[in-house]
Amino acid sequence: MGWSACYLSAIRLIAGKRKIQIPDLAIDAEVDLGLTHGVHGLAVRLTVRLPGMDRASAEALAEAAHHGCPYSRATHGNIDVKTTVVV
Repeated sequence: MGWSACYLSAIRLIAGKRKIQIPDLAIDAEVDLGLTHGVHGLAVRLTVRLPGMDRASAEALAEAAHHGCPYSRATHGNIDVKTTVVV
């Protein structure tokens, strides 16, 4: 829940700086705990919902948010993260 709230704030901040109007916005985060090569690890699936935006802009915004979100920066390269953008 913390990651999705942080990521949502990062998207809003970046959109504001770029003067991009964002329609309804929702972030769903799902965290999995499992074994990879015999070691317990985490994997995260982030679903970014930006209905009404064009796909290219929504994907660019979602990617930029990873650079601004402290959760994304802290886990970069440490766990598998899959981001899906729904427009």
